[in-house]
Amino acid sequence: MLGCAPVKRFRRLFIANRGEVAARIARTCDSLGITPVFGVSEADRHAPYVRGRESVVLGPSRSSESYLAAERIVQAAIQSQCSAIHPGWGFLAENPLFASLCEAHGVTFIGPPPAVMQRLGRKTPAKRSMAAAGLKLIPGSDGVLRDADEARQVAEATGFPVLLKAESGGGGRGMRVVRAAEEVKAAYDSAQAESLAAFADGRLYLEKLIEGGRHIEIQLLADNYGNVVHLGERDCSVQRKHQKLIEESPALVLSDAEREQTLAAAVRATRAIGYVGAGTMEFLLDEGGELRFMEMNARLQVEHPVTEMRTGIDLVEAQIRVAAGEPLWLSQDDIALRGHAIECRINAEDPSNGFAPSPGVVEQWEVGSADESVRVDTHVESGYEVPPHYDSLVCKVIAWGKDRDAACDRLAEALQNMRCDGISTTIPMHLAVLSSKDFRENRYDTRAVPGWES
Repeated sequence: MLGCAPVKRFRRLFIANRGEVAARIARTCDSLGITPVFGVSEADRHAPYVRGRESVVLGPSRSSESYLAAERIVQAAIQSQCSAIHPGWGFLAENPLFASLCEAHGVTFIGPPPAVMQRLGRKTPAKRSMAAAGLKLIPGSDGVLRDADEARQVAEATGFPVLLKAESGGGGRGMRVVRAAEEVKAAYDSAQAESLAAFADGRLYLEKLIEGGRHIEIQLLADNYGNVVHLGERDCSVQRKHQKLIEESPALVLSDAEREQTLAAAVRATRAIGYVGAGTMEFLLDEGGELRFMEMNARLQVEHPVTEMRTGIDLVEAQIRVAAGEPLWLSQDDIALRGHAIECRINAEDPSNGFAPSPGVVEQWEVGSADESVRVDTHVESGYEVPPHYDSLVCKVIAWGKDRDAACDRLAEALQNMRCDGISTTIPMHLAVLSSKDFRENRYDTRAVPGWES
C-alpha cells in the first residue's frame, strides 16, 4: 500500500459504521498510527471487531437510533476527542446534512464537500454536470417529473420500456420498470410511495430501460488542489434485484478505445464538479457498445478491494490523507493496473430459499489458507451472532490472478475452503456462477445471475 509517513492531522478517528467496513477502516487506522473509536449500537457492542477497542454505544439496535442518529454520532466523536469521522458506506455516508453537521462542529468528514455531495445526491443535477463534462447519458426526462401525466408523456417520447427512478434513490428502492403506457400511473404511485418512505423525497425521474446491459464503474481519487486520477474500471454486472454480487477488474467487455475515452472523460468530470476524496462513477454499457452515465457515488464502494488488489493502493488511507489536506502523492502515470481481480460478497442468506435472511450464531468460521493472491475482508469469527437488524454481508472474498481465469480459479478454491457453520450463506450460488460456462466466457448481463436459477 502507500507506506508513506504517518498522517499528522488526525490522531483519533471515529468510525460511524459497523461490521465489515468498520473493521476494514480500523485496519488502515492501525497501520497509520491513528486510534480508531467505534460508534456501535446495542446489538454490536460485543462484536469481535470492537473487543479490546475504544467504542461508544450510540443507541438501540434500530439504525434510526444509532447508525443514522447524526447528532449522536457527532457528539460521540467530539466527546471521545476524535478529530475526524469516517462514514464507510450506507447509513450516513452520502448524507450532505451529516457532512455539514460534522463541518459545523469542527470534525473532519472523510468524504467530499457537502455541496458536492448534495449535487450528486440529486440525480438530475448530477447528470447535467456529467453531460457538460462530455459523458454520454441514458435518454429520458430532463429533470424530475411533475406528475404521472408528465411521466407518461416522456415515456411515450422516449420509447418503452422505461425505468422510473427516485431522485434521491439507491439500492433499487423507488425504482419501477414500465413497459406500456397503461402501467405508468400505478408504477409512478408505487415508486413515489417507496421513495418517500426510504428517502423522505418522492420526486422521480425517468430513463430508457437498457435491457441486456453491463454495469461498469470507474474508481476515482481527487484531492483539494484539483488533482484527479482514475484507478481503472470494474465490471459489476452480476446482480440480483439491482444488488451487486460479483465485481471484477478490468471489464473485459470494453474495447480499449471505449475504456480510454471514458476513463479520461470521468477524470475531467470529477475535476469539473470539484470532487474531493474517493468516488465512483457508474455506467451502463448499452447494446450499441456505448457507456452511458448513471450516477456518481460519493463514498467508498463495497467492492473497493478489487481496485486495491490491482493497484496496491489503500483507498481508505488515500481518503484519510486527502481529508487531512494532503495532496495526491501520485500522478496518472504512476498508477499500474496489474492482472485481474475479482470479488464476491458472501451474505447470510439462503439462496435455495429465495435468498431468505439467515441471521444467527456462526458456530464455526474458517476462511481457509490464503496467500497474497487471496484476501478475505470480514468482521466475523466463530461464535459471532449475525444480527437481524442490518445488511446481511458477512465477508468479501477477493482473488487476484495474472488473467481472469486464474483469478476465478483462485476465488473458487478459496470459497470451497471456507467454513461457516450455523447459518446459511450465498457461497453455493457463487460457486455455481464461477463454474458456469456463460460466466467463464463473459456472456451475461444484468438481467440474470449466470449459472443460477433464482
